[in-house]
Amino acid sequence: MTERIREFLRDRRERGLDEGPVLVVDLDVVKDNYTAFAKALPDTRVFYAVKANPAPEVLSLLAKLGSCFDTASVQEIEMALAAGATPDRISFGNTIKKERDIARAFALGIRLYAVDCKPEVDKVARAAPGSRVFCRILSDCAGAEWPLSRKFGCEPGMAVDVLEHALKSGLEPHGVSFHVGSQQRNQHAWDRALASAAAVFKECGERGMNLAMVNLGGGFPTKYLKNVPSVKTYGTAIFKALRKHFGNQIPETIIEPGRGMVGNAGIIESEVVLVSKKSEEDDVRWVYLDIGKFGGLAETMDESIRYPIKTQRDRDAMAPCVLAGPTCDSADVLYEKQPYPLPVSLEIGDRVLIEGTGAYTSTYSAVAFNGFPPLKTYHI
Repeated sequence: MTERIREFLRDRRERGLDEGPVLVVDLDVVKDNYTAFAKALPDTRVFYAVKANPAPEVLSLLAKLGSCFDTASVQEIEMALAAGATPDRISFGNTIKKERDIARAFALGIRLYAVDCKPEVDKVARAAPGSRVFCRILSDCAGAEWPLSRKFGCEPGMAVDVLEHALKSGLEPHGVSFHVGSQQRNQHAWDRALASAAAVFKECGERGMNLAMVNLGGGFPTKYLKNVPSVKTYGTAIFKALRKHFGNQIPETIIEPGRGMVGNAGIIESEVVLVSKKSEEDDVRWVYLDIGKFGGLAETMDESIRYPIKTQRDRDAMAPCVLAGPTCDSADVLYEKQPYPLPVSLEIGDRVLIEGTGAYTSTYSAVAFNGFPPLKTYHI
């Protein structure tokens, strides 16, 4: 927790404010993270993944710093433009787009689109003629704490056909993209993906298509309970892999950090609503917070992301407990398969701090499920 966040929360308590759970994001941390990414890969353009935290304060800061933006919808495109980004600094990175949304993006000046199949190419060709496209390829995501499914991307061999179809449809085959999995703690994961990307470049070249760009995707982690390599370490490993697979003809590259840009900038302050047991003989307590999966902690699904949780009683004896949210949905349990250690002395009304919550919390917060309002968020 930064001193700025600590002072903000202290001031709220002294003024007696009780707004339920709150997320506080320190923009100075976001600025430092952007600088670290820019220095780690100085020849690579940073396309911030807007979905991680689309707050106007975050987007405006990054736009002023020179960041580009990876967007998944027309609404996110409009947010990036409103924050000060020009259309040439925005990509429509979702491979699943309505044709009318492509047309709207084209009207807004967007000329860079992601695809992963011929039908998507056809939509872009009709709605955004002459635009540049990059084809997303599948990655095994080995080493990621949140591996991605096969929802996005195609086999590398198919990508060549997709890009050739784009050329024949009047589009510009611009490059290849991949994603090595969210919260990727293995800095060498990009090596395997770049090997596949280089193979696509080679075969496209043999078919008369000179690709220019590799989108290295996201996956850069935030520190939760486990240590993660530094951004500089990732940059060194990625550049080494680029030289290995592309030699002296390294293409234009972009990265799409989201979690790694804003995750460690945020803290959620929550309140203990109830501490109970399911039987008198049960050794495991149930601790219920005023925030759960539907309030912004959706990434605890399958207990994939385990957030650091701090309390004022952390010097007391600790014991494992089941941690759950406040809603009347049985799925609203955060940690049960692997109970979470919390102080035995924890009581109703105690405050807890959930760290590393600057990404994928406010955007995952449901709109009034069970009547609970969306997660209140402050950017300082």
